[in-house]
Amino acid sequence: NSGALRNNVFYSGTTAIKNNELPGAQTMPELFRRSGYETILIGKISHTPDGRIFSYDGKGDGRREMPRAWDRISTPMGEWKKGWPLFFAYANGNHREDGKSPMKLMEFIVEKDDDLPDGLLADKAINELTKLKKRKKPFFMGLGFFKPHLPFVAPKKDWEAFEKIEIPFPDEKKPFNSPFKHDSGEFFKYLPPYKDKRPLDNKSAITARRAYLACVRYIDRQIGKVLKCLDETELSKNTIVVVWGDHGWHLGNGQQWGKHTPFEIANRSVLMIRSPNIKGGFSTNALAETLDIYPTLLDLCKPQFRQTHHPLDGVSLAPILKKEKKSVRKHAISYWRNAVSVRSQSHRLVAQIKNGEIINKEIYDLKVKLNTTKKSESNNSKIEKELIEAISKLNLN
Repeated sequence: NSGALRNNVFYSGTTAIKNNELPGAQTMPELFRRSGYETILIGKISHTPDGRIFSYDGKGDGRREMPRAWDRISTPMGEWKKGWPLFFAYANGNHREDGKSPMKLMEFIVEKDDDLPDGLLADKAINELTKLKKRKKPFFMGLGFFKPHLPFVAPKKDWEAFEKIEIPFPDEKKPFNSPFKHDSGEFFKYLPPYKDKRPLDNKSAITARRAYLACVRYIDRQIGKVLKCLDETELSKNTIVVVWGDHGWHLGNGQQWGKHTPFEIANRSVLMIRSPNIKGGFSTNALAETLDIYPTLLDLCKPQFRQTHHPLDGVSLAPILKKEKKSVRKHAISYWRNAVSVRSQSHRLVAQIKNGEIINKEIYDLKVKLNTTKKSESNNSKIEKELIEAISKLNLN
């Protein structure tokens, strides 16, 4: 009911960030800024792709989406000139919103990384890091790459890299029944290079998957460039790096294409943390939420100013990173529209809340297969009761 899950949460309604300074920081970058850090925004960290408020068609006043958060908003616009054209870019300054370019699902024609926006973002980050090295001041940089968001656009070499790689087709081909699935409308509104028919046949599905993977490869290389710069400037010796994504993406299992669901694949996202005073890399099956990043950085960085305008809902992951604990939370909660989803180590329960009652509940056993669309029978089992109790504690209406 708070409206805190809307795209315009930071600049509209009761959740909008105030322009004036409050006793506590309203955002994470503001807290670090008030602790003496230099804060820089490049790309998409909040909803807008450059930190300024414009609509898709370019209308708007361009005010900051997160007031008092950033010392500098440094997103390079290139040939696209504004944020949303940059985000929905095709090559040569064309974009999805220009009214001239066909809405192609995929395009792989450019030769150089910086012929596209994400290459420009990486170059800008490297430029900023080089300058920050000379200033010898603590910094907080938010670097938000765009891909693999639709449309699938990357350099030609990233598409060609998968020429001889066998890409599996979706192994659950038939649509499934659930009140929480969608018709993949965002995906199907684009024009594909194959015959536009539903459901996709295996060949078309593999083409779409290859396009997604090509975009992932492109971004992997951009992240690599930035990490290399950290090493070359020796900033990596005292810089914490967090690589994270805001959601996962259905790649055709059960004929679901896209995000926009409360299921495992749409909610499972990358989270990697590197801290210079924690040696040795490892992976963990510990549950985490995106909300946990904020208190984790407070624990690791120990900024001087720590007062927040609202209490933090996340839990610090520092004990896991330091191998003091194997986990810090029993469940992870996520939301999509009127659905709530709770994840344990082995299962995911998806449900709706109506008049305080849990309805339309579905439970998925993830021990064998993470991307399954096959529901388990609701049999009032111990794990089902546990997950229902976790939802009940949220006090949702």
